[in-house]
Amino acid sequence: MGQGQVHLAALLAGAAFILSGCGLADSHAVWPEALKVKATEPAPLETPPDVKRLVAGKLDSVFTAGSQPTHVRVSAPLHDPRGTGWTACVRAELTSVIGKPLGTQTYRVFINEGSIFDRRQVGADDNCVTEIYEPVESTVAAEAQRSVKP
Repeated sequence: MGQGQVHLAALLAGAAFILSGCGLADSHAVWPEALKVKATEPAPLETPPDVKRLVAGKLDSVFTAGSQPTHVRVSAPLHDPRGTGWTACVRAELTSVIGKPLGTQTYRVFINEGSIFDRRQVGADDNCVTEIYEPVESTVAAEAQRSVKP
């Protein structure tokens, strides 16, 4: 290696060292506030929804008309990784439009600002398969009894 190549290699190594220091101007550096890189703060999470009450009051937003859902069960809400809302799993025994039993069907519901805004049927690879479910009917019956009492 010639002397010119040694100087070029040293120059490139020095430039790489200087450029690697550019990432040091973050929120911990001693810079005026206006020049510091601000860490982005995640949006605050909504309060976990009462999935039983939401599903019981809006069965039509989860199941198609005429499917006659029975034995409706829901899982606990989980934070939706796509935003600040929540997801939950809903299962029920359904009937086809012509009255043929469809068996147990499972859907994932997406909840934002206290209401169900989307739902989709789940596949075998979805974690809804392993969730623990609680019946919705008991919640509906309990609320009906509370509203009857003076």
